[in-house]
Amino acid sequence: MQSERWRCTTISELMINEQIRDKEVRLIGENGEQLGIMSARDAYKMAQEAELDLVKIAPTAKPPVCKIIDYGKYRYELARKEKEAKKKQKVIEIKEVRLSPNIDTNDLNTKMGAARKFLEKGCKVKVTLRFRGREMAHMSKSKYILDDFAEAMKDIAVIDKPSKVEGRSMVMFLSAKK
Repeated sequence: MQSERWRCTTISELMINEQIRDKEVRLIGENGEQLGIMSARDAYKMAQEAELDLVKIAPTAKPPVCKIIDYGKYRYELARKEKEAKKKQKVIEIKEVRLSPNIDTNDLNTKMGAARKFLEKGCKVKVTLRFRGREMAHMSKSKYILDDFAEAMKDIAVIDKPSKVEGRSMVMFLSAKK
C-alpha cells in the first residue's frame, strides 16, 4: 500500500494516474505512437492494463498531453538529462581581492598581480575596499583607489559593476575582456 501512495504524489509538478482530472487528454502510447484524444478515465484504464503509469507531460496543451510510461524510469531519465546539462555548463568563479584605504603602492601592485592571474584564468574579480573605525568617515575620499585599480587593469579587464558602498566596504566587479 505504501508504494501505491507514493505513486500518486506530484514530484516536479508532474501529474500522474488518479491526479489527472481533465475531461479529455491526448494520449501517447508506451512506444511513442499517437492513440488520439480520449477521456482521462479511459486513458488511465489503458495505462493500468499495460501495468504502467499515466503521466501528464504537457499540461498547458489543449487538450493536455499524457503518456503511458513507467513513472520511475521517466523520472530517472529526466534526472539524468538534467545532470548532463549541468556538466556542460561553465561555472564562472568569483575571486575576491581585498584592499584597505591606506594601502601602499607596492601592496596595491601585488593585489593587481593577483587579480590579473584570476582574470587570465577566466574568473570574475570582486575588488573590496574595506573600511574600519574612523576610516568610515572618509569613504568618499578613498574611491580613487578602486578607480586607479580599474584603470590599471583596463588592458585585460572591463568593469562589470562600478564601485558602490555596501555596509562597511566599497565593492567593484571586474571581468576579463573578450
